[in-house]
Amino acid sequence: MASHAPSLPALRATTPGAPATRSVRHLGPNWYASVMGTAIVANAGAALPVDVPGLRTACAAVWALALAMLLALVAARSAHWARHRDQARSHLMDPAMAPFYGCLSMALLAVGGGAVIVGRDWIGLPAAVALDTVLFTAGTVIGLVAAVAVPYLMIVHHRIENASPVWLLPVVAPMVSAALGPLLVPHLPAGQGRQTLLLGCYALFGISLLATLVMLPLVFGRLVMNGPLPLALTPTLFLVLGPLGQSTTAANKFADAAAGVLPAPYAHGFAAFAVLYGVPVLGFALLWLALAGAMVLRARRQGMGFAMTFWAFTFPVGTCVTGAEGLAQHTGLAAFRWLAIGLYALLLAAWLVAGVHTVRGLLSGALLAGPAPVPAGPRPVTARTR
Repeated sequence: MASHAPSLPALRATTPGAPATRSVRHLGPNWYASVMGTAIVANAGAALPVDVPGLRTACAAVWALALAMLLALVAARSAHWARHRDQARSHLMDPAMAPFYGCLSMALLAVGGGAVIVGRDWIGLPAAVALDTVLFTAGTVIGLVAAVAVPYLMIVHHRIENASPVWLLPVVAPMVSAALGPLLVPHLPAGQGRQTLLLGCYALFGISLLATLVMLPLVFGRLVMNGPLPLALTPTLFLVLGPLGQSTTAANKFADAAAGVLPAPYAHGFAAFAVLYGVPVLGFALLWLALAGAMVLRARRQGMGFAMTFWAFTFPVGTCVTGAEGLAQHTGLAAFRWLAIGLYALLLAAWLVAGVHTVRGLLSGALLAGPAPVPAGPRPVTARTR
């Protein structure tokens, strides 16, 4: 079976000579990945188990940038739906683009969580909690809708040739809610409200985890049976890290929030679960990181250029940083602290590379240009017969 050709704006490289247009017609939901990748730099950096002067201030500035990006992108995407509904509908009907609607949910959640983690330093805790409440609610609802609607479209309307790592995007969104929802638990009245939110996040954890266990074997089977992904799609292999790192983060956040909210046996159970679940899952994430990194190096040697898929190097790696940070807190092991620091350095490098190329592509107009027109083929030749 042949794989999808990377002809959509989500996969286009910034090649010289691309049509220069700043229209929002070709602005797809994949652009929300840039917001996610920027927000995770702030969220993960603020929780690093290391004392670096000015780090928290820098993280707050990055969070403010993510918030500005989110507002600008929501406005642009609203204009896209208002002015180019035919193109918006075509994105939904395209199996290569529709899964990116999960990124809208995760962008809202990441920026909202960042408000409580680090944004409160600039806007104050009450405003941060209010902002997170709005974005968490909207992001969770959108994520649940995407987790149902996108697989429905895949089954009923899409014509799919091969499994793709982007299939994980809509089903991992509830896991982001699960990991960031516990931040709001202390700000609810004691009793039923806190317990309901915490156990609701645990339910979201289960939704995403079980859906990932369905999807992941299909992705790996596609690689084994049909070989490497096309060059522009190779960075999407890093998307597998998302549910792994985010579920580890969620397990640790449950342990943080459970004390004083749930009865003692369950609170202790969450504390044990954070380590018993998180350590092996993060171990598998490191295995996949090595495999995906090797595939990316291979693709780079074969001429892989920049595409918007480079943003797959950011948020998924960031979830592994936050997962390692949580395990460092709950185990006290220096190994996890150094792992978090090393992964954060990788995240920061990936964010800078993706960010610089994205700004360059925006300024040139290449990233917002439509697919290049297909050259006309030779005219048919007819022979005269007697």
